[in-house]
Amino acid sequence: MAFKTDIEIAREAKKKPIQQIGEKLGIPYEALLPYGHDKAKIEQDFITGLADRPNGKLILVTAINPTPAGEGKTTTTVGLGDGLNRIGKKAAICIREASLGPNFGMKGGAAGGGYAQVVPMEEMNLHFTGDFHAITSAHNLLSAMIDNHIYWGNTLGIDERRVVWRRVMDMNDRALRDVVVSLGGVSNGFPRQTGFDITVASEVMAILCLSENLADLERRLGDMIVAYRRDKSPIYCRDIKADGAMTVLLKDAMQPNLVQTLENNPAFVHGGPFANIAHGCNSVIATKTALKLADYVVTEAGFGADLGAEKFMNIKCRKAGLAPDAVVIVATVRAMKMNGGVAKADLGAENVAAVKAGCANLGRHIENVKSFGVPVVVGINHFAGDTDAEVEAVKAYVAAQGSEAILCKHWAHGSAGIEDLAHRVAELAESGAAKFAPLYPDEMGLMAKIETIATKIYRAGSVTADASVRAQLKAWEDAGYGNLPVCMAKTQYSFSTDPTLRGAPEGHTIPVREVRLSAGAGFVVAICGEIMTMPGLPKVPASETIRLNDAGLIEGLF
Repeated sequence: MAFKTDIEIAREAKKKPIQQIGEKLGIPYEALLPYGHDKAKIEQDFITGLADRPNGKLILVTAINPTPAGEGKTTTTVGLGDGLNRIGKKAAICIREASLGPNFGMKGGAAGGGYAQVVPMEEMNLHFTGDFHAITSAHNLLSAMIDNHIYWGNTLGIDERRVVWRRVMDMNDRALRDVVVSLGGVSNGFPRQTGFDITVASEVMAILCLSENLADLERRLGDMIVAYRRDKSPIYCRDIKADGAMTVLLKDAMQPNLVQTLENNPAFVHGGPFANIAHGCNSVIATKTALKLADYVVTEAGFGADLGAEKFMNIKCRKAGLAPDAVVIVATVRAMKMNGGVAKADLGAENVAAVKAGCANLGRHIENVKSFGVPVVVGINHFAGDTDAEVEAVKAYVAAQGSEAILCKHWAHGSAGIEDLAHRVAELAESGAAKFAPLYPDEMGLMAKIETIATKIYRAGSVTADASVRAQLKAWEDAGYGNLPVCMAKTQYSFSTDPTLRGAPEGHTIPVREVRLSAGAGFVVAICGEIMTMPGLPKVPASETIRLNDAGLIEGLF
């Protein structure tokens, strides 16, 4: 049986005018700033006026470590939001915006799939409402102003060897990881080594996603450390006098975007830091706005629970005063088989033994999420080739872990295929069973926080870091940054830093190669292993097959 592609399904969507989607949440016409007919931004004054309303229930969707077999975390997030609305709940979803880098690289689009999608799909995966372009421009304005300050006399005494602010672009381009700028003689400035990161790794992205409002945004931007003097004293963005202009560039980008699912339910799509090199959650302002307007809010955190959920709990919830009421861990039979040692080419054949062997990865994530004090349910994202025996093997394993696994067929059937999970999630969220607590206290030392995540979440046997890294962490503690949480930059494919090590490894070593202080965002980044903050394109990038057809429609994006 031939299935329709995601883009074919999306084009058949019966979209409603965005004002009607806003009406479902009680957003008045004048509080929406339309971008065409099917997407809009929500006006800041309206959001401010919601402050005294009670919050709805917050449901986090996370997953096992991603495999080439696919897990469908965003698809499940969208499907669950539709499912909750189907069973009579007032629900909204909150997801991240897509980055052009992976869209044209390896991943393709990021708006769900099958009959559990957010639309307009093409716009969401391309320029959307311009938020990422605004973030890129604001970041690079600061870069330009730093070099300009040095050129015109350097009154701040910037040590050109210690400029830590790099440039960004929203594209995978390995050739720009390390570059030399200001070549060409006196009129072009002073040559120095720098480089590019991808926009989703920018501290400006993290700040936009953690800020409460424009005033908070400008304060955080001003707090960013951009360079150091020869005496190693920091120079801040506000010293360069860039924070005001950057806020102007980000004024519209700060407002959450409202779109809709295929079933015409509200979806907030705002912000997009990666979870392997940043904190991996949609914006605080979008989540908090949704919680004031809906009784249930379903949100996702990037990649597996070892990265996305950990950062959601320890960074986003800690900073924003949020607490999840229930967590869904997405898994697939196919991914269990891959974790059990089956090659991708052989996933079509029934292999219950491999499913059972691969469930250790799922079990580790269940145990980790429960350690935060929140109830957990597993959503088995159904694929057509899954057999009853394989599904039952997953259910039996999860039951033995003290949780429940529910088969979900939202990809093929939309909300009708995920009603069972919707009922269970609503039951858990209303039970009051959640007793959320972060993994570590604020006052714990920075290295101790890194070691806590490595040992308790990754099950590492040890953490290695050069003396220079440990000395840098100690210096930041002495400067008053010791109470910040830690954002681990690590491969998404394994609990370890070896992307080929699947399953549930224990006793491995986590090497901390570098640490970066994101003083404005409010966390310390620990770069572990070979993780790159500027990805490269694969040998055959997705962009090779993306084009306009004769009818002027986009092909190959999904």
